[in-house]
Amino acid sequence: ELLGKSDNAWINPPFYCDYGKNIEVGKNFFGNYNLTILDVGKVRIGDYCQVAPNVSIYTAGHPVHPAARNTMYEYGIDVTIGNNVWIGGNVVICPGVTIGDNAVIGAGSVVTRDIPAWSVAAGNPCKVIRKITEDDRDKYYRGV
Repeated sequence: ELLGKSDNAWINPPFYCDYGKNIEVGKNFFGNYNLTILDVGKVRIGDYCQVAPNVSIYTAGHPVHPAARNTMYEYGIDVTIGNNVWIGGNVVICPGVTIGDNAVIGAGSVVTRDIPAWSVAAGNPCKVIRKITEDDRDKYYRGV
């Protein structure tokens, strides 16, 4: 069961996945509507992650050559998302990507490569814009 192992996880419907059994979410996970996870490979999402609407996480791949692709062969490459990650709306996360702890992925990004921890990243392809620092704590939400 997808959320059976998680503590206080929530996904707003509609939600789409291939199998569900290859998805692990941590405690206090929140997925907004239209979350799509193609979980041929494993998808591991850490604790306290927030996923905005219309996010797609892909682990599935197919051969490039048409003769091989036409056999309907499919393989999976795992995706790992660390703890305290915020993924903005309409983001696509491609197979094999690891997103480090405490990262923020900007809306509309296509994540094709690993994103290090404590980074703000955005774009197509997604690139690190800057590091997150302690100065950000007071800049955006005073008193926390």
